Amino acid sequence: MHPRNRALAPTDLLPNIETLFALSAAKIDALQRRWRPQDGSPVFTVAGQYKARGWTEWTQGFQFGSAILQFDAAGDQHFLDLGRSRTLERMAPHLTHVGVHDHGFNNVSTYGGLWRLAREGRFDASDWERHFYELALKVSGAVQARRWTRLPDGGFIHSFNGPHSLFVDTIRSLRSLALGHQLGHWLSEEQDAQVSLLERLVQHAKATAGFSVCYGRGPRRAEASGALEGGRDHYDVRGRTTHEAIFNTVNGSFRGPNTQQGYSPFSTWTRGLAWAMLGFAEQLEFLATVPDQALEPLSGRDAVEGFMRDAAWATCDFYIDQGTASDGIPYWDTGAPGLVHLSGWQDRAADPFNDYEPVDSSAACIAAQGLLRFGRYLHARGEDGTRYVQAGLGVLDTLFDPAGPYLSADTAHEGLILHSVYHRPNGWDHIPAGSKIPRGESSQWGDYHAREAALYVLRLATNQPYLAFFGSEAST
Repeated sequence: MHPRNRALAPTDLLPNIETLFALSAAKIDALQRRWRPQDGSPVFTVAGQYKARGWTEWTQGFQFGSAILQFDAAGDQHFLDLGRSRTLERMAPHLTHVGVHDHGFNNVSTYGGLWRLAREGRFDASDWERHFYELALKVSGAVQARRWTRLPDGGFIHSFNGPHSLFVDTIRSLRSLALGHQLGHWLSEEQDAQVSLLERLVQHAKATAGFSVCYGRGPRRAEASGALEGGRDHYDVRGRTTHEAIFNTVNGSFRGPNTQQGYSPFSTWTRGLAWAMLGFAEQLEFLATVPDQALEPLSGRDAVEGFMRDAAWATCDFYIDQGTASDGIPYWDTGAPGLVHLSGWQDRAADPFNDYEPVDSSAACIAAQGLLRFGRYLHARGEDGTRYVQAGLGVLDTLFDPAGPYLSADTAHEGLILHSVYHRPNGWDHIPAGSKIPRGESSQWGDYHAREAALYVLRLATNQPYLAFFGSEAST
């Protein structure tokens, strides 16, 4: 990723953010008018129209959460009413869904967004309505924390694949545990044993940092326990991530990396990289609100923030230095085999119309916010975070450019951000006539995170309360 010719400020993006939310409003309404609840959750577009895709129902929160973000950005009561009513009518099954690792996606994007706005006084919410959102978030945090695989020194929230499987994307579902803890809740297990949601948050983050993120240490493993003493393997490049870490559930030992949506266990699926960047950066922000005494039983603030900071730093550096084209947009996997035909792809702008490998704009939407939040985290501690802030603004400058290939102004297309990829190995993404690769389509997570990143920058540029899932600094 190449530096821009000039430094960017949040205010520089305001005209394009205004355009984005104007387009966004029409697209949210168009989808709501057409979509039938009995069809499930919209996932990604095919020839410009959103379709469902049965794997897990992990995108419904993005659908209704987008309306909440639209209200937050533009103040249109219609979108608040839409987000509130759909959350009440359709999101309850997600609160008690014990089979997924997606609570931070579905429930924090809906109940959490409404709770945050109610705390800010952005709409007239009664005490009972606010308590309703808080109860939902408590339930979600505890249910998510219950999906637990124990390790000799901790554990992790296992993916929908089963107790052996740690997904890197689950780092962003830790928001549900964070909110449950913040609201004074815990998980109750057999014989009324109380399990700290904060403890499980920290343990899951530690497992992800240790087994899903590389630090350039080279392969070395303790013979007796199988625990990592150095790096994971010969492909241990600092900041690279693996989508899935596999464990022996009998003794908790790590067996090796794997992937579901990337090219290989030894390459970097860029959306997984982006989840790690944003997930660790957000948790660092959250930890700043947690009292020291709450972290003391968990090895203390320095240790907990230390491994999260290392993971955020490594992944953000990898994204900037090796993970993207020069304009900050990544291809879907850094090891995708067709990249060999795109010689020098890192030294020029990403080409979504090439004949070999698709880009993934949704990874860029997620990663940009991670870069911005990590840069701010460093600034708040008296360190220089300019590299990360500028990189994040640069990614969004590319994505939100009305003259560029990503922001969709086509009223017949239901997507907001084009050239998103879902599951390249399984062939789920639409390949249009005349193309050899998927292109021109959108996803619910890409569109949601574009709106969320745009709102984040909008609030910075207009001196509004800082956007954080756990409540703004100005909230009471």
